[in-house]
Amino acid sequence: MKSCATVYEEAGRAYQGLEGNLACLAAKVEATGYGVWPRLREIMEFSRMAGFTRLGLAFCVGLRREALEVTTILEENGFTVLSVMCKTGAKAKEALGLRDEDKVHPGQFEAMCNPIAQAMLLNIEKPDISIMLGLCVGHDTLFIKHSEAPITVLAVKDRVTGHNPLAVIYASHYFGSKLQLDK
Repeated sequence: MKSCATVYEEAGRAYQGLEGNLACLAAKVEATGYGVWPRLREIMEFSRMAGFTRLGLAFCVGLRREALEVTTILEENGFTVLSVMCKTGAKAKEALGLRDEDKVHPGQFEAMCNPIAQAMLLNIEKPDISIMLGLCVGHDTLFIKHSEAPITVLAVKDRVTGHNPLAVIYASHYFGSKLQLDK
């Protein structure tokens, strides 16, 4: 901390603006809902306190049922939801330079995930905040990089653990072999 004092000074100045307001609201949500509210409720409370009414939802096609339920809950609570699915544009994976054997189902058409387009489409609609729901590793990175709106995460994709990536930490005795990199 002593060797980076200027970082703390610069961060302190950043908290004087919008970031400070958001940090304050986040602390209020934490204080009120800690151990009481599920993540989706925290997102709604934070959004309401911030005056956010237009919520972007960038979701994976594999979680389309969950995305529909999230949309219903958000709309029932007075929010406008702007959603876009990962496969938007339906471009073939070959457009990325992938070979047929690199696909999940070789010999078949597979649409690539399109997180950059997801971000760009939401940028046009100008959500107050965007929510990520189950984007793949790397696709989430690209979505975050290209989104103009602030982002929060409702859930990350982890097909092995039912979208609960910390399960491998809590049950490392079971998942240990799945965490070893091939050498």
